[in-house]
Amino acid sequence: MPIFMDRHDVSEAVTAEIVADLHQKDLKIQHNFNCKGLTYWFDDKRKTAFCLVEAPNKEAIQKMHDHAHGSVPHRIIEVDGAVVESFLGRIEDPKKSQNSALNIINDPAFRIILVAEIKQLPLTKWHEKGEDNIFEHLQKYIINTADEHNGRIIKRKRKNYLLSFDSVTKAVLYALKVQRAFQEKEKISNSDVSLEIGVCAGIPVSEKEGIFEDTILMAERLCRFVKEEFVITSKVADLYESENQSFTVDSKYMRRLQPEEEKFLNQLMNCIEKEWNDPTFTAERFAKDMGYSRSHFYRKIFSLSGMSPNSFIRAYRLKKALVLLNQKNGNISEIAYKIGFNSPAYFAKCFQKTFGILPSTYIKSNQF
Repeated sequence: MPIFMDRHDVSEAVTAEIVADLHQKDLKIQHNFNCKGLTYWFDDKRKTAFCLVEAPNKEAIQKMHDHAHGSVPHRIIEVDGAVVESFLGRIEDPKKSQNSALNIINDPAFRIILVAEIKQLPLTKWHEKGEDNIFEHLQKYIINTADEHNGRIIKRKRKNYLLSFDSVTKAVLYALKVQRAFQEKEKISNSDVSLEIGVCAGIPVSEKEGIFEDTILMAERLCRFVKEEFVITSKVADLYESENQSFTVDSKYMRRLQPEEEKFLNQLMNCIEKEWNDPTFTAERFAKDMGYSRSHFYRKIFSLSGMSPNSFIRAYRLKKALVLLNQKNGNISEIAYKIGFNSPAYFAKCFQKTFGILPSTYIKSNQF
């Protein structure tokens, strides 16, 4: 049967004992709805509870909860058990809770999500001697250091990593340690490799369909579209400072986005993701769609990304081009038009200027 995770937003009066009692009531009647409760998480600080249930569909879970105690979930999403375990560390009740009569679990599902990406420009240097060595060193360091900070590696590709942490302090210290190791190695090798890190925090079930989807998306945006190499949200910064009262987030090592900057970043990305492949989508239209004057928009986007609106649109399109080229999704001319360029020749020129290699050479190479 499919596995679902639901979210209950509870009142301030609700305690871990009350949630445990509600869970027991579910278990007593779950067979009547062909459901099987696997476990749950309760966050007393944020007053949220999450149930993990095997069920034929979402409706069965709603009916089970309604008949058991009347506390209907605010949201239900279908999940993969292995993915849940990779993010949250378990898909069954923790052993320490199994000795109590109510099986009380006061375990939050709130997690710190970290996205790290290794970048190398020009692309032609990925396999040059020395460049490959720093890449391999950094790749191993990202993986090996995660265990030391209780980080779980959710996804790992050659250049992209997604990690989950229970502790914001350990997540930030991990990022700083990896960043420092990279900087020391980079100085010695004098390479053109860069390491970008974005850190965000959130809950597994939001308004999106995927587990931690909102949080992952924000971490990716911090990593890919903010000009500094290590960027955290205001929530992560506040949590870190509250856990470490003698320390504050140092702008020398990381950029802390303010809430209004986070809002602008999300608006910016939501807008460009709708329009990026339209060749008539210009900087003027970008500013208008965002509700800013041209000069005000320029200042805001440059402060965030270090790019002008035109450069931002072009960079976004070229990133999409890399994806399409890797997927072999059309020839160069077809891809140029797909991503919003009016001229394949101009596309090739921009591609070479950005990545140091012609798209035709990129396609022919078996190394990419």
